[in-house]
Amino acid sequence: MMRMSDMIEEFIKELFNEEDEYIEIQRNDLAEYFNCVPSQINYVISTRFKPSQGYYVESKRGGGGHIRIKKIDMTRSKYIMHIIASLEDKITSQEVDIYISNFLSYNIISEKEAKLLKVATSDNVLNIPHEYKDCLRANILKNMLLNLIED
Repeated sequence: MMRMSDMIEEFIKELFNEEDEYIEIQRNDLAEYFNCVPSQINYVISTRFKPSQGYYVESKRGGGGHIRIKKIDMTRSKYIMHIIASLEDKITSQEVDIYISNFLSYNIISEKEAKLLKVATSDNVLNIPHEYKDCLRANILKNMLLNLIED
């Protein structure tokens, strides 16, 4: 059985199949449709529709407020550069896995490239003290992504 947040995410993503550039949703209407609190809608939007996942969100609160979600239309190279610019100095292996999953779902990288990124940034490979792993992992990921950018 799907979790509520997964169902809300899928519902919103399906709306994109019907619209061109963006979708507008009413937070309260969506909460009513799914029989949940509006904060559940906020949670889904803030965690599943981030720029690093290819979305830009505008929110207008107040009477008749809405949420506008726009898909970021980027080339592969621009998308990778956007991700590199948004990466922090440290990144956990779980966060790398999320990025890799998003890259695959948006066809930014191949399965082979995903495996290479995953292996190169895994804890097993980073044979250094724990407190330095996340920093080294971020540097490795950024450099590998830079090498994927096409001229």
